[in-house]
Amino acid sequence: MSDESSQRLGLFDAYGVELEYMIVAKESLDVQPVCDRLIEAECGAIQSDVERGEISWSNELVLHVVELKTTGPSASLQGLSSKFHSEVRQINRRLGDLGCRLMPSAMHPWMDPFREMRLWPHDYSVVYETFNRIFDCRGHGWANLQSVHLNLPFNGDEEFGKLHAAIRLILPLLPALAASSPLAEGRLTGRMDQRLHVYRSNSSKIPGIAGKVIPEQAYTEADYHRMIFEPMFKEIAPFDPEGVLQDEFLNARGAIARFGRGSIEIRVIDIQECPAADLAVLQLVVSVLRALVEERWGSMQELQSLSIDSLFAILLSAIDKAEQAVVEDSAVLKLLGMEPGRRTVQEIWQSLYERLNPTMEMECRNAIEVILNQGPLARRIQQKLSRDSSMLAITDVALDLCDCLANGTQYLPKRRS
Repeated sequence: MSDESSQRLGLFDAYGVELEYMIVAKESLDVQPVCDRLIEAECGAIQSDVERGEISWSNELVLHVVELKTTGPSASLQGLSSKFHSEVRQINRRLGDLGCRLMPSAMHPWMDPFREMRLWPHDYSVVYETFNRIFDCRGHGWANLQSVHLNLPFNGDEEFGKLHAAIRLILPLLPALAASSPLAEGRLTGRMDQRLHVYRSNSSKIPGIAGKVIPEQAYTEADYHRMIFEPMFKEIAPFDPEGVLQDEFLNARGAIARFGRGSIEIRVIDIQECPAADLAVLQLVVSVLRALVEERWGSMQELQSLSIDSLFAILLSAIDKAEQAVVEDSAVLKLLGMEPGRRTVQEIWQSLYERLNPTMEMECRNAIEVILNQGPLARRIQQKLSRDSSMLAITDVALDLCDCLANGTQYLPKRRS
């Protein structure tokens, strides 16, 4: 083992978390392309990153989105929700001077990306401009989607193969916990996770970039290059002769391997209404991944044998129905410690939560129990709008979500009698 590899973090040694939020006008709640002005107000210059202790701010592809992220690997997910919320409050203070505030949820409910999208024009802009030239980033799948990214380390092929196999199984189940995008273009779409619906087709011009969102059965670095990177780079080469995008970041699967960093990044989780809910989801996900890596309910060989098609079918159902999606695949159920039969994804997560009983701070435990008992944020939004989905009602929901983020509380619409 080289000195470099021996110094790398291993499985579950640390975590990297990224949370993306929309910047909107205080009054109208329309998106506002002022991330550069926000950063300049905080540090006196326009730059890509602002380090503020354990949490940093950074830009994204478009100017109406700001990302909060752990500055370096965090030894634990516990305690992060309050640190993220403190940064949300500071950003809202800065944005207040610009007549703006932050809005959560994974898609702006009425943004017109073809009219309102503005790319980040400063450093790193050559990458964004290349994406825009090839794919036209004015669509929802580029310009209107906010997510949570969870970065998990591995050290060497053996750990990579175990972690990648566990993540592949968990990906299609995640909308049941995290779907927060039932709205687009001022209406209910009929899907719980509209963000993932548009995300999976945003690079359809070059299909190899996102594939079927569920990654291929690649369990070594060499196999990953052969099965994913090399075909993807070959596909994009005619559109990118300068090679600007021929890097690991081009990969748009639901989880992407970053071998240069020694980590896998999970990308299919919608942003929630407050950091406590985000961190609750992540803590439950990590507890399940640990159990899978430890082969709690099935062998690693069984886990690695799961096909893309079987997992992709579950993902498509969960994008539409979230926690009400049904799983009948006996191999999937066995690996999750469940008897053969017909289970909703809500039942699966409820069972996993009860059996694993992950250690969580109280605010996160309360948050995950709301999600398990009342459905993901998308379900709660849909139920609120079930009788009145007018623009006025949608605007009221959006305002409530902004207040939830500002106050660090969950969205709990009053139940109708």
